[in-house]
Amino acid sequence: MSRSSTYSVYILSNFTRTVFYIGVTNDLVKRVRQHRFENGSIFTSKYKCFFLMYFEDYKSIRNAISREKQLKNWQRNWKIDLIRKENPEMKDLAEEW
Repeated sequence: MSRSSTYSVYILSNFTRTVFYIGVTNDLVKRVRQHRFENGSIFTSKYKCFFLMYFEDYKSIRNAISREKQLKNWQRNWKIDLIRKENPEMKDLAEEW
């Protein structure tokens, strides 16, 4: 059985944009909602990382996981530069979801 899926690597932040969380999922809308209702992870609940700052989509879960690991190893300022490239005002991309 062939199945077409999209996997998203995403970055969440807190209200003051001082803490960042990087994850991977096959359902970005559902996953962001889980984080918002504090069912996402202990880290996002503890640091209130409920705001979607950035995401990238991949066809391959392996590529998505590889990118997630790469971003997790990046310096903080590199992550901020990546976010600002696509989202200069660092707005919550999922605000209307």
